[in-house]
Amino acid sequence: MATMESPRAGGYAHAELLAEPDWLWEHRDDPNLRILDCGDPAGFARAHIPGAVALLGDETAEAGVPGDWLKDPADPLHVMGSEAFGHLMARRGFSDGATVVAYDDYNGSLATRLWWVLNYHGHADVKVLNGGWQRWVDVGRPVAFRATEPKPGRFTPRPNEAIRVRRDELKACHADPDARVVNVLWPEMHQGIANPFANRRVGHIPGSVNLPIERFFVDEEIPVLKPAGKLRGVLAEAGLSPNHDTIVHCHAGVRTTMAVFAMSLLGWDRVRAYEASMAEWANRDDTPLTTDAG
Repeated sequence: MATMESPRAGGYAHAELLAEPDWLWEHRDDPNLRILDCGDPAGFARAHIPGAVALLGDETAEAGVPGDWLKDPADPLHVMGSEAFGHLMARRGFSDGATVVAYDDYNGSLATRLWWVLNYHGHADVKVLNGGWQRWVDVGRPVAFRATEPKPGRFTPRPNEAIRVRRDELKACHADPDARVVNVLWPEMHQGIANPFANRRVGHIPGSVNLPIERFFVDEEIPVLKPAGKLRGVLAEAGLSPNHDTIVHCHAGVRTTMAVFAMSLLGWDRVRAYEASMAEWANRDDTPLTTDAG
């Protein structure tokens, strides 16, 4: 089934990955469109985009599934497995061939997490609402207060390991001169000054660069991504380019996906996520960490 194309804007190589509020409103009645609210269920219950379905629900909470992270309850460092994810998507009314638009009421990284997980499970026709819920409301688009139960879908996961990096590979390649490791956490965590997640160890992977995702936004209050030229400038200033293998991490693989998404918008095709991130790396004794600014 053909992908619904969104207008090419911002100078991005893959502008189809973004959905602007106007585009989403114009396509709201398309039978192939599915809108997923990746934010707080309480916020969804108060108000949401018309036609949207909440990613989180009672059954995910009861199963211990951290729905906003889409992690495996039995192995919470890693992505939700095919069976559980396929069941979750089917319960949310999604089928193979649907065009998915994801949004959240946070900083966009819950939506890009869904974008990444869907791509990991073989579904590439996914867009992220640029600016999320905050922008939808800011531009005066209608909101809904009542949720409708979606009809069950048929979703077939096809995992693609090529888009992520495991710990042992990162240990072997992080010092490779052709590789760039990007830490998208806050500077205080990169430097080892702050430890808000109570990891056993602090610091950063030797040689990694620090690039918080907030630098990708025009305005942190409404997380609209900068146009392509400015995004390239932010990445170049950090010493990054599409000519190197780039590995992105944060603490648990959520903020990570915003950086992977931004680079994918620009057409970078050598970018992977270290999904287990510092939740794994900083809680082992066999992984190198440093607080050396150099």
